[in-house]
Amino acid sequence: MKSISRKIKNEGEKIGFVPTMGALHEGHLKLVDTAKKYTDFIIASIFVNPLQFGASEDLRSYPKDIHYDAKLLENRGTNILFTPSDKEMYPEEYDTSIELPKLSSALCGATRPTHFKGVCTVVCKLFNIVAPNIAIFGEKDAQQLIILKKMVADLNFGIKILAVPTARESDGLAISSRNIYLSSQERKDAPVIYQSLMLAKKLIENRERNAKKIKDEIRNAISDKLTAKIDYIDIVNKKDLTQVNILEGEILIAIAVWFGKARLIDNITLRIP
Repeated sequence: MKSISRKIKNEGEKIGFVPTMGALHEGHLKLVDTAKKYTDFIIASIFVNPLQFGASEDLRSYPKDIHYDAKLLENRGTNILFTPSDKEMYPEEYDTSIELPKLSSALCGATRPTHFKGVCTVVCKLFNIVAPNIAIFGEKDAQQLIILKKMVADLNFGIKILAVPTARESDGLAISSRNIYLSSQERKDAPVIYQSLMLAKKLIENRERNAKKIKDEIRNAISDKLTAKIDYIDIVNKKDLTQVNILEGEILIAIAVWFGKARLIDNITLRIP
């Protein structure tokens, strides 16, 4: 992979990189579409990274269909699919990790304390292997996006990170590989996450600036669904993910909710004048 990347760059072509864990859907394919707009050669990776799964999380059951995924990527114009093994990425006695503790302790990191260390470590390794000019990520994973941008800046990667808006179903539910875990009733209830974000947006447009009041309204809306179990509802500063009490500047409203065994996340970014 490293040899191929060097050859592509020596020929004057820009590499666009789409790292994934497989179980691909339209959201992933939109990342490929974006890569095609800005680069000449598209590399995607599929690697289910064990370091970013907690002890009780769904590593073993995470959906996998490499042949189906490969066909989707090929049909969308991907040039190379890179699929390293666990042993290639983490050989025996591997002992290095990358961590951004301040940004990783908020939001999803509060209940998944090792998750972003695993994400940063694997993305750092993939960046070193693939050496892309541009890497493309989805806005649904807002905290991940913020952390990776900071990592790239701190470690002088010289890689541009592009963000692509969240892909959604017709009812607003953010497309996710974990949506397949939803029962029929949970699937009916899950769009309440996006609906509650739109409720928050409307409250803010109507001049509400008290973060607690907005979070309470979101909580009430989601709690109406019996299948929903709220993990967190937060309103934070978009730059450093610190809590805000009175809304001002650029803010991130982020939500995580369990529906059965599916933990779903969503968010919106708003700029408060």
